[in-house]
Formats: sequence, structure tokens, C-alpha cells
Amino acid sequence: MPDISLPCRIIALIQERNRLFACSPGDLEAMIRGYGFRCTRCGRCCTRRINDHIFLLDRDVAVAREIDPQALEPAPGPEFCDPAGMLYVSGYAVRMKDDPAGSCWFLDGTRCRIYEQRFSVCRIYPYMHRPVHGAAGEVRWQQFARRGEHGEYDRGIPESEVQTLARGILEYEHAFLTQQIAFLETLHEYFSVEGLRHDREMYARQSRRYRRGEPVDIMVWCAGELEKHRITIPEKSMAAVWQCTGSS
Repeated sequence: MPDISLPCRIIALIQERNRLFACSPGDLEAMIRGYGFRCTRCGRCCTRRINDHIFLLDRDVAVAREIDPQALEPAPGPEFCDPAGMLYVSGYAVRMKDDPAGSCWFLDGTRCRIYEQRFSVCRIYPYMHRPVHGAAGEVRWQQFARRGEHGEYDRGIPESEVQTLARGILEYEHAFLTQQIAFLETLHEYFSVEGLRHDREMYARQSRRYRRGEPVDIMVWCAGELEKHRITIPEKSMAAVWQCTGSS
């Protein structure tokens, strides 16, 4: 993957966020009716069998910290690494258990222990509305996650629920992109002030250390701040996708 500067990545995300304003809630409502997804409470979407991790918006982090601070961990797949080996990632995820399924911290059997306080992405899942770039350069919207692997389809959904979901999808995606933009803006300023850059070679080295279960240091962006953690991930719990995504 070619290096892409932080300013260019910020501009690209701003453009992507702007495209959300062109999305019609009516079109989303029609898509939701067409899929007719109904949860069967199988609990599979709350495990690594279906989802690598559960990313949290800043507002969700605040809720999780009130309920159980141990439920948080740096989101997998840190995007940047400086020459000293410090990794950087755009937020927190829900801690996953070390059981065979890799269950969400709050999953009890097939039931969510905090359902009434469940997180933003859990409220709209499995509906997504993010652009996917094809090999030929075309862009299409991804509107459904893991179709056919959980739940039931072609079921009737109350109209009030359809409208609430459509509004929630657009609101979530806007908040998600805004958080990613803020992370890149913070990192760009931090790297500029500290005289740092993204080091691809060091990134690969830290990736190997992480995969061997050795401790690595990581800065997690949250609510405008970079919070430092030292993490050691047992091999059986590894879910991170290591990918160099650009240079500053």
C-alpha cells in the first residue's frame, strides 16, 4: 500500500463524511424493510465468530467506564507507529473473553448483561452504511454486515423501528467518521510538535513482537487525548489486523 500523508487522509475522511449528507433516510428505510432482519438472540454477533471486535465511540467509552472499566481494551489494528516503537490507535474496543468463542465481556450465555445500556454500534448492527472501494475504482455502499450468518431475514419490521434504525445508522456513521478525523488531526499535530513520523519498519517490528505475545506500548485516542497503555496479548486472544496505513 502506498504511503498516504495524514492531511490527505483527513481530507478523504471529510469528503466521505460529507457524502453521508447525500444519503436519503428514505433509501435506508427501504433497504431495512427489504432485508427484514430480526435478531434471534443467538449471541453470535457478540463473539469473534462473527465480529473481530466491537469498536466504541467516545460516548460509549464513558458508559463502559461507569459500568466496568475492565471492559475496555485498545482497539485492534493500530494504524501508526513512531520511530521509538510507540503504536497509535483511534479508540477503544470492548474487551473480549478468552473463551473459545471470544465472547464480548458483557455477554452472558447468549444474553447481553447491559442490553438497556448497550453501545452505539450494537443498537444499529448489523446495518452499516460505509463506502467500499472496488478493484476497478468504483464505490458502492456497504449496507449489511455478515448477511446469512446470524438472525432471520425477510421478517416484518414495525415502521417506527425502521425509521429509528435509519436515523441511527446515519447518526452513528457520522459520529464514527468524526472520531476518525479527530484522531488523525490530533496525531498530525502531535507528530508535528514532537518531530515524529510513521515508521513502517518499526511498525513491522512491533507487529512481530505483538504476535509473539511480547508487551508493546500503545497510545489510544479518546475524547481528544492520547492515553498510554502497555499491552500483552496472549496468542489465543489475538484479533488485531496489522496493516501499515500511511505515513505522516
